[in-house]
Amino acid sequence: MICAQAMLSLFLLSPCESSGGQQAIEAAVANQNRPETDVQRDSDRKPAEVLSFLGIKEGMTVLDVFAGGGYYTEILDSVVGEEGKVLLHNNDAYMNFIGTQLETRLANGRLKNTELVIAEADELVLEDTSLDAALMILAYHDFFYESEQYGWPDPDETVFLEILCKAMKPGAILGVADHVADSDGDVSDIAENLHRIDPGLVMSQMTSSCFDLEAESNLLRNSTDDHSSNAVDPANRGKTDRFLYKFVRR
Repeated sequence: MICAQAMLSLFLLSPCESSGGQQAIEAAVANQNRPETDVQRDSDRKPAEVLSFLGIKEGMTVLDVFAGGGYYTEILDSVVGEEGKVLLHNNDAYMNFIGTQLETRLANGRLKNTELVIAEADELVLEDTSLDAALMILAYHDFFYESEQYGWPDPDETVFLEILCKAMKPGAILGVADHVADSDGDVSDIAENLHRIDPGLVMSQMTSSCFDLEAESNLLRNSTDDHSSNAVDPANRGKTDRFLYKFVRR
């Protein structure tokens, strides 16, 4: 069972989600309308297990930060249902990078519970205490990345976290997963050259803002990855060592 798998991998244990929440997640992942390219990535991304671990449920309002092409947004749209909402966030650089991928995903109102939000992360406008959850999946390292070539602006993570803290309800869930970097080295250099981040830095920044760590999972860990290669190299897709944290808004 998904919940049992998650519990085996926890550093700090949290209660398993209700069967109703799991059923909604499993149904969303099994949805035959999902793009085949998404389905092909499920084996390494483990979306059902990840969302069950985080406790995403029907009726939630969820922010998908730097959602890219919308892999997780597609699943979240089904999970939260008509009573919920998904905010698919990208900035201009991401929108330019993904091309028509997102246009196709959102065409003809496919994702009826999703709203597209385009803004720099540190300029997001969100209603106070409006979010039940936020996801940063393979995204937080981008806060330390800057590229003139790709128009990436190096958003201020401190300002973003202040915005996020105001927008999240007390007890709201923040899920963070990213490619593991070793703790030595400059965070900006690592983000630019390897597209990775030190889990210790993430832990420190989240818990220094408004979040407490509730649980940690090994679902996405890979001990064969030595953290020295570029995580976005096509040869590394699905093979990197990735941490997964569940934080809760104080």
